[in-house]
Amino acid sequence: MKSLIFFALLFLPLVGLQAADTKKPNILFIVADDLGYGELGCYGGNGIPTPNIDRLIAKGARFTDGYVTAPFCAASRAALLTGRYQTSFGFEFNPIGSKNLQPGIGLPVGIPTVADRLRTAGYHTGLVGKWHLGGTAPFHPQQRGFDEFFGFLHEGHYFEPQPGKGNTTWLRRKNLPDGAMGRWTSPDGRLILSDHLKSDEPEYNKDNPILRGNVVVNEPSNLTDAFTREAMDFFDRSKEKPFFLYLAYNAVHSPMQGTDAHMKRFKEIPDVHRRVFAAMLTHLDESVGKLMAKLDANGQTENTLIVFLSDNGGPTRELTSSNHPLRGEKGQLLEGGIRIPFAITWPGVTKPGTIIKTPAIATDLAVTALAAAGLDRHTDADGKDLRSLLASPSAGPLHETLFWRVGKNAALRTGKWKLFRAGARWELYDLEADPSESQDVAAGNKELTKTLVERWEAWSKTQAEPLWR
Repeated sequence: MKSLIFFALLFLPLVGLQAADTKKPNILFIVADDLGYGELGCYGGNGIPTPNIDRLIAKGARFTDGYVTAPFCAASRAALLTGRYQTSFGFEFNPIGSKNLQPGIGLPVGIPTVADRLRTAGYHTGLVGKWHLGGTAPFHPQQRGFDEFFGFLHEGHYFEPQPGKGNTTWLRRKNLPDGAMGRWTSPDGRLILSDHLKSDEPEYNKDNPILRGNVVVNEPSNLTDAFTREAMDFFDRSKEKPFFLYLAYNAVHSPMQGTDAHMKRFKEIPDVHRRVFAAMLTHLDESVGKLMAKLDANGQTENTLIVFLSDNGGPTRELTSSNHPLRGEKGQLLEGGIRIPFAITWPGVTKPGTIIKTPAIATDLAVTALAAAGLDRHTDADGKDLRSLLASPSAGPLHETLFWRVGKNAALRTGKWKLFRAGARWELYDLEADPSESQDVAAGNKELTKTLVERWEAWSKTQAEPLWR
């Protein structure tokens, strides 16, 4: 009997080690909104320090050629959360304003999300921040796999309870007060209106309250702070089983609002437009630092797969965003609209300081997260498991071809070649020699261009008709 007890005790550590080895990782998706490719320090930015995001990315793998599937918010997020091209189920265009409230507009109910699948695998699932995948009851996040939700349903929201009180607010306007032209500044300097885009700032808050679940919340804090607070609370309450948190900040999306404390840090920037953007980005960066400190304090860091990306390229004219060295911006299928900061940090899997040049796309993140949780890849998934690239960054391409379609605008990437159309004419770029897409080489590569056009057209025929426009 004593010998049996001895052997049982001897093997207990091995059983514990085996359990640790097979423990499912926590999964954290951190999504920045409208963050351009060239803003972060680790992507070459040098005007606005981003030490916390840079430090997070330095601990893992940074993708130089990471893409989203659409150059604007909602369609991009639909692909990120399903592992499928959003055009495959008709989510081709961006619902804005009151369109969010129309019946039938949202991520189709029959399409499972990452959260749906992870919840069935025993994960505690949460969404903090921006949804933008349907503003009516059937599309509510808690109907789409999320146990918890704190945030808003539409495309944007004011960060501050009151513009100009404890903050500087920059807004777009078609017409300025007092017949002013260019910019109008309030006497206290806290409200700046600009007509440079000849458009009005959307009524972001209309029919779009902050919600906890289905209950309207009167949130007194800046939303970047509120979302960070809620995420850290979620970490605290998710220690008994693995978690999936989709933390979708609305920073640095408009409306542009910088807190007084953050504005003071950039008083040397002469243009107040850029100064407000800098305040918003550094606020986001500080928040990422707080998240990482909380995971460390909770002992959760070592078992957490962390994804950081932007939902699309930065809208340069609207926010002053830099997509350097890429051409184009949000809304375009040029590289500046679809190539974004894209990184994975996963202790024990990613080697610190890894740089991956092989193209990857947001659908891969969904598939990788599911694979990390021990779930099989759906047969209709377009994404691929990135773990082979994380283990061997120089491994061959995961995808023979990447595709994009937004109405008559189209793009394709295969190897170094980028096929692009904005309207009627197809263009061809060699991204290795010309990442800025400055020289169209279609005329000198007619056969290749023809082949790639046929490939894109064949793919396009397999995609669904848009559910709305």
